[in-house]
Amino acid sequence: MKQRVITALALLLLLIVVVWQIYTPFFVFVVSVFATISAYEIMNCAKISNKFIKIAGCVFAFFVPYFSSASVLNPLVKTEEWFLVINAVPRFIFLAAIIMAFFLAMLKGYSHTKFEDVAIAIVASIIVPWCYSIFVLLRDITGYKTQFGVYLIFYALISALVTDIGAQLGGMKFGKTQMSPNISPKKTVEGACCGILLGFIANCAAFLLYSVFADAPIPKIQAAVLLGLAPVVQFIGMMGDLTASVLKRNFGIKDFGNIFPGHGGVMDRFDSTLFTLVLTYGIATVIL
Repeated sequence: MKQRVITALALLLLLIVVVWQIYTPFFVFVVSVFATISAYEIMNCAKISNKFIKIAGCVFAFFVPYFSSASVLNPLVKTEEWFLVINAVPRFIFLAAIIMAFFLAMLKGYSHTKFEDVAIAIVASIIVPWCYSIFVLLRDITGYKTQFGVYLIFYALISALVTDIGAQLGGMKFGKTQMSPNISPKKTVEGACCGILLGFIANCAAFLLYSVFADAPIPKIQAAVLLGLAPVVQFIGMMGDLTASVLKRNFGIKDFGNIFPGHGGVMDRFDSTLFTLVLTYGIATVIL
């Protein structure tokens, strides 16, 4: 327990630094590092032995967030200049190239590389990093250095992390009915309800703080949609956590990694967040 608390405090300190530097290339670098580590953790847990696939997949995962927005390198590189760079070649070409490279690597190393390895590598090095890149997409969704984008990031984080904390505490106190005994026996319906309640309260508090301190308040209709759908986003986040549990059971492991002592790997910390990010981004693109 002591180790978990120390790690949690270290992660909180990192979060503070990242938020402080959210409009600098450091923010995107941290997102890229997390995407790369997550890609490696998944491929490593799947026991992919093809070194080329693992290395190429990790390299590709690192650069995915840098192609998510033209403002990722501000102020080092102007938005207009990076826009020309990332749009010089259609993104589909890069996707096709890495997928083709994976399949060629499978052919070359057919004795120890299966189609399942390629499929997992595609998910780990393309889909997962794209989910991480939504941190940048949300930040810049209404323009560079707009507060609403930062609020959306916290909306997604709260929907995942606070809900998870509430579910754990609620499950320890009131948990009786198993939610998914075959996947994660410790998760309970009572804990899930407590998690959704705590997450909703935290999202309401975040909205009130934003309304007080932001330069421009959120329009009533947009605010109503975001808060009204918050429990749905939180529920999807819990499904993301269960999805990760299924993967770990398939791989025969307890955690994706051990980079965070007492908490597991990067994927163990961000599995539910990746799901809430995707849904938050979908909601935001509809209401804006």
